[in-house]
Amino acid sequence: MKHVSAKEIESMEKIFRLNLINSITGYKSANLIATKSKDKGVNVAVFSSVTHLGSDPALLGFITRPDTVPRNTYKNIKDNKYFTVNHIHQDMIAKAHQTAAKYDEEVSEFHKTGLEEEYLDDFFAPYVKQCAVKIGCEYVNEYQIEENGTALVIGAIKHVYFDEGIQTPDGWLRLEDAGTVAINGLDGYALPALLDRFHYARPGQEIKSFFDNNEPRD
Repeated sequence: MKHVSAKEIESMEKIFRLNLINSITGYKSANLIATKSKDKGVNVAVFSSVTHLGSDPALLGFITRPDTVPRNTYKNIKDNKYFTVNHIHQDMIAKAHQTAAKYDEEVSEFHKTGLEEEYLDDFFAPYVKQCAVKIGCEYVNEYQIEENGTALVIGAIKHVYFDEGIQTPDGWLRLEDAGTVAINGLDGYALPALLDRFHYARPGQEIKSFFDNNEPRD
């Protein structure tokens, strides 16, 4: 097994280090965050840092990079308080990845990539029409991460949309059926395959699968 020390990481060529450190943490969520500016210009960008924070209240968070260069998504959220999170699906990964390009502030990534904006239930920020899972959020807080100049942005979930056929009777969503992808590193897209789903784990009880009646699993 290859071993890499902190000293070796520090001395690596920039892109090599970036690729290594961005991929070693495992698969990440793949989402498009869409916003609207004060002058009604729209913005959409790929994010791999969106994560669940809690269900009661329903909150999610994402990391925004240092504002040493213009960050249109962050600026729009701070100005207007609203944003949407839209799952990236297998049939749109090239268009979604293109939103990472550094377009000028007045240029809409929607128009440049072929993604379509959609407005639902009078929500201020646009959703991505092609996406089968969409979340409307309101900015509630942020926490500065002093170690690298990034920020954790917290959003309250106000609206959720998804194709009805992917939801199971207990509320859970089969994201595999929606074609939702994951991100490996910064530029690798993968289609996860569901292997199993287990009932709530308790000490001293057998591990039980939702999908079969087999013997308890090791």
